[in-house]
Amino acid sequence: MTRPRIPTEVAAGGVLLLAAIAALIVSNSGLSPLYEALLATPVGVHAGGAGIEKPLLLWINDGLMAVFFFLVGLEIKREARVGQLANLKVLALPLAAAIGGMAVPALIYALLNAGTPGALKGWAIPAATDIAFALGILATLGTRIPAGLRLFLMALAVIDDLGAIVIIAIFYTAELSTAALGGAVILLLVLAVLNLAGVRRLTPYVLVGAALWVFVLKSGVHATLAGVALAFAIPLHDRHGHAQHGPLAHAEHTVAPWITWGVLPVFAFANAGVSFAGLGLAALTETVTLGIAFGLLIGKPVGVVLAAQLAVKAGLAELPTGLTWPLITGAGLLAGIGFTMSLFIGGLAFSGPEAAAQVRLGVLGGSVLAAVLGYFYLRRSTGAHVG
Repeated sequence: MTRPRIPTEVAAGGVLLLAAIAALIVSNSGLSPLYEALLATPVGVHAGGAGIEKPLLLWINDGLMAVFFFLVGLEIKREARVGQLANLKVLALPLAAAIGGMAVPALIYALLNAGTPGALKGWAIPAATDIAFALGILATLGTRIPAGLRLFLMALAVIDDLGAIVIIAIFYTAELSTAALGGAVILLLVLAVLNLAGVRRLTPYVLVGAALWVFVLKSGVHATLAGVALAFAIPLHDRHGHAQHGPLAHAEHTVAPWITWGVLPVFAFANAGVSFAGLGLAALTETVTLGIAFGLLIGKPVGVVLAAQLAVKAGLAELPTGLTWPLITGAGLLAGIGFTMSLFIGGLAFSGPEAAAQVRLGVLGGSVLAAVLGYFYLRRSTGAHVG
């Protein structure tokens, strides 16, 4: 059985990039008002006196991406149980790299903005990695990329995103609903009981997972965390102890095509529409812009490689077979694609139009340069030929 990948083919990465380019073109053309109106369209789900009503953009970011993180969580769990990440020293490598990849960009931003009143609120903006775009760029390099590198980058990005979610919950959440958090904890316990009781039908997990998503959303914590939590609760083995035919594998293979060809392109189109309006040349020299761009472009690869090397030298981690330090460096460059999560954190950190323009310029510039450099660095390092 061939395991699914996110995305699995060069074509999938191409569709993702085309969706992002289309969003950029539309948002900087006469169609921009229609684009913004579409994403702002209120969409609601109501049952009796209760319900949820949010703009379409938030349904995409909080809803569809929760499904994406569900798939990511499934693959991480499988690899941690029966794959390469089952080796604790191998698992320690992306963990250390992710920590370094969050700390160094934040430090660079803080140093550049130490004397700027109010600017330090954006310290977490360059700490984030956009897992969808990073894996999409990696997919365009085709099968010449070692499977271990994709797994390393995926694990790094997932840990990075979970770290970003924790940062958002602690530093950028205005209010937390203790009642909703309590409900989420109860549902997590229900999922654990289902797993421990040996329930292998997916329907009960999906129903509880949908309720968990609602409670996490209402709690003020980023709703995509519910997708990862649900994935970790899905049983790995079937009743005969076989992982390849178990509920997790079934869920993975069922969801993967929808994610690759549906969720990710929709997500890219909805989030890549960055307007260049108000982005003058003067914004290039602002410390917020420079802090974000340098944090993503320089801080990410430096933090990833330095932390990974320290972990290996200390004997806490080991380099998987087939991976080299140049490949880790290339993954570090791709981890500098902050884009969506960075823009999201930037919107939480700053509210004024001038600061918002600086955030957009820093995120867009740093992410694009990181993507281009990462692509060509890895292409040269592997000798991949992209048709």
